[in-house]
Amino acid sequence: MDSRIRELRERFGWSQGELAERLQVSRQTVNAIETGKYDPSLPLAFKLARLFGEPIEAIFLPDGIHGEK
Repeated sequence: MDSRIRELRERFGWSQGELAERLQVSRQTVNAIETGKYDPSLPLAFKLARLFGEPIEAIFLPDGIHGEK
């Protein structure tokens, strides 16, 4: 699954470590989500959505449509 996590994190000016602290996960987890190696659990996806003030479907995109509007 593609995501906009890196884009949103950078927009907020946070490092992977800072985002990980806010989510109470490891920096490696944030990196894995950003690189598409790990799909977050539903509770973590909701936490990300609340943190960024975006609906889940605006953050996580089916493979192959990242960047399309």
